[in-house]
Amino acid sequence: MADARRARRGLLDTSVVIGLEQLEAGQLPVELAVSAVTMAELAAGPHATGDADEQARRQDRLQRAEAAFDPLPFDVEAARAYGRIYAAEVARGRKAGGTRALDLLIAAAACAAGLPLYTRNPEDFRSLQGVVDVVAV
Repeated sequence: MADARRARRGLLDTSVVIGLEQLEAGQLPVELAVSAVTMAELAAGPHATGDADEQARRQDRLQRAEAAFDPLPFDVEAARAYGRIYAAEVARGRKAGGTRALDLLIAAAACAAGLPLYTRNPEDFRSLQGVVDVVAV
């Protein structure tokens, strides 16, 4: 039986998927979800390094994630939620574009699905308090 304190379901940030093997089950929700944006980041991973060994590790991680998850699509509800996420970032004086954009799209997917967002980088999402429930692992 699952620990009563664990969330039933949660959306994993890309950082969690990358480090999944280093985390204990009790740190994560019972049912794991990922967004299509995370799958896109994982698909880009092998191409983002010139090191052959690292490319192989990243390709393996991508293939494992593809086999394990049916990603949540980035749909019209997520697009609407992105507006709220973007506004929260800007209101707190943070940049919402550039490299932050993918993190914010993942947060929008969590917001739209009504799921807590599990991340190994909670500082990346601190400005979203009250918009998305962020869980540090």
